[in-house]
Amino acid sequence: MMTLSSRQLMAYGLFGLPLALVALPVYVQVPQLYSAVLGMPLTLVGTILLAARVLDAFIDPLIGRWMDASRSQRGYAGFVLLSVPLLLCGYLALMHPPAIGPMATGFWFGASLVLVYLGFSVATIAHNSWGAHLAPQRGERARLTATREGFALAGVVLAAALPVAVGLSGLSLAFVLLLLVAVLVLVRHAPQPFRAAQELAGAHWLLPLRDARFRRLLMVYAINGTAAAIPATLFLFFASDRLQLPRYAPLFLVLYFVAAAAALPLWSRLASRIGEASAWLVGMLLAIATFVWTAQLEAGALAGFALICVLSGAALGADLALPPALLAGVITAAGHHGEREGSYFGLWSWMTKMNLALAAGIALPLLEALGYAPGTRDTEGLQALTAAYALLPCGLKLAAAWLLWRSRLNDV
Repeated sequence: MMTLSSRQLMAYGLFGLPLALVALPVYVQVPQLYSAVLGMPLTLVGTILLAARVLDAFIDPLIGRWMDASRSQRGYAGFVLLSVPLLLCGYLALMHPPAIGPMATGFWFGASLVLVYLGFSVATIAHNSWGAHLAPQRGERARLTATREGFALAGVVLAAALPVAVGLSGLSLAFVLLLLVAVLVLVRHAPQPFRAAQELAGAHWLLPLRDARFRRLLMVYAINGTAAAIPATLFLFFASDRLQLPRYAPLFLVLYFVAAAAALPLWSRLASRIGEASAWLVGMLLAIATFVWTAQLEAGALAGFALICVLSGAALGADLALPPALLAGVITAAGHHGEREGSYFGLWSWMTKMNLALAAGIALPLLEALGYAPGTRDTEGLQALTAAYALLPCGLKLAAAWLLWRSRLNDV
């Protein structure tokens, strides 16, 4: 069994930090930027997000299969380097749109989303596959994913704090610098996976779906991911209109993600003792028990929502570290370690994107249909926002917990 040193773990995990500087603004800040600031209708924003995410999601399994087939030529480092110009161009275009007409803004929004999503897909599939290849053993794989997600959470905290401190331009500058540094460290100092002697041929990109354990895990991940994606999409609207605390939104995000980062070592240790599946189930139940109280909060409930952010953030640590570690175990149990990581993580990324697409493409138009609009103080609109933000995710997560309990995945 290979044990990675702390230095090797840090060199590998650092790349998660700049990727988080892409993820949080795109998934949380962009809907409000293009609707509340640039004046695009919520339905149009949701529709463009849905279309771009669905298009991007269906490319991911093909990217994963392509990586498996050509890894002997480039290695995972080569795919990471390929993602850099796509990420830089797409991110800067998305976060700094030019002053153009409404119709042109819609096209700009869609095109820049597709570009940044493509770069993000190549980067994350390569990075995750790299990690699964390095640490297939129980305990070690949770340690590696916890390190990667710890850096990602540090990036999320920066993404939440920097716009307040230095504005979007400062956030963009930080992203560019951190991306370049992290890529250099990853390529030069992280352990290099063994390269296959020859390219893989003849296997379909849907090969992972033949494995029953992967299908069960993917179903749990899908439902749980949708439960997480809905409040992420609606967070700024809830903080502004239901709680009427928009200036505290960055503080809430920082509390949430700092708590998740602080809890990561605990989830890693728990997983090494009782298994990733059982530890993940504990995390789901903790999330439900804390987040459901959000529905009872009234305007101005600063302390109450801050406490919920800390407790549900601690539960988030399980969602971040344990599912990819569990997937690495499934890959090894299926006999595909060192051969098919890209195909598995391509489908995994596809499901992640579909969760986010459904959250934006369904929740935003549904809220508008039920009478909610950004800035509203209408009682029915706020009730619809509260139900979508607090109650629907808890119901979905409860269904995911039940499926995980019945999945018998603790033996991988």
